[in-house]
Amino acid sequence: MRIETMGRTALRLATTGLALGVGLTAALAAGTGQPDPWQMNMQVPVTEVARSIVSFHNWLVWLITAVSLFVLALLVIIVVKFNERANPTPSRTAHHTLLEVAWTIVPVLILVVIAIPSFRLLRLQLVEPKADIIVKAIGHSWYWEYEYPGDQGGFKFDSNLTVEEFKDATPDRPRLLEVDNEVVVPINKVVRVQVTAADVLHAFTVPSFGIKVDAIPGRLNETWFRAEREGIYYGQCSELCGQRHAYMPIKVRVVSDQAYATWLTEAKKKFAQAGGPTKLAAAQ
Repeated sequence: MRIETMGRTALRLATTGLALGVGLTAALAAGTGQPDPWQMNMQVPVTEVARSIVSFHNWLVWLITAVSLFVLALLVIIVVKFNERANPTPSRTAHHTLLEVAWTIVPVLILVVIAIPSFRLLRLQLVEPKADIIVKAIGHSWYWEYEYPGDQGGFKFDSNLTVEEFKDATPDRPRLLEVDNEVVVPINKVVRVQVTAADVLHAFTVPSFGIKVDAIPGRLNETWFRAEREGIYYGQCSELCGQRHAYMPIKVRVVSDQAYATWLTEAKKKFAQAGGPTKLAAAQ
């Protein structure tokens, strides 16, 4: 009777804690495109890859919670049922074939269940569709340089942090995220991002797009995204790269096709290069 009462109490406490945790997480969820104060959840996804990452993460949280509650229940039962007072003469059983087979096979099956959607997500991330636009991002100490190929205007520009102090920050100009020159891409277009570095290791990361790729000197890495919502999306270098690692943000503006064409016309004039159009690797 005591065991049943304690079991019900433990289950009630676990359920209450889970409900509070879910409610708190929802209340402190991040917004779209940038982090929020006291956030606990991921930023709102605006690409297929990002949605898949968030969905996989949330499913894993429920699975881990179930496993943890199961292990907690076993521990409570063992502590109550097999303590010295309740069980003064302990069993000398050393082996139980069925139990040993079960605790070997069940974890393996759980890992298989996790692996299947994990591999599907990896395939979605790594098998790139045909690109509509290519943008090259080059990490420097400590800013980003971007290049658009000849068919997109053939220009390049640097992107530097502009809001470093709290007193200069506004809702439209977040601290440590706002830059002087932003990347602009059209909505619902496959954008291939070629990433490298000019000096040390960096990492190109935009959470709402679900992308993160290392920028390595002498090596060209690639990732891709297709943004499904117009807006401004921020990221940061995610590889410890030196003294001002925290001061090289990424800003991507997603606009309509018409607005993108207008921006391209203006950017060609603003970032005109005497050396001619920039040449990047062709889309596959």
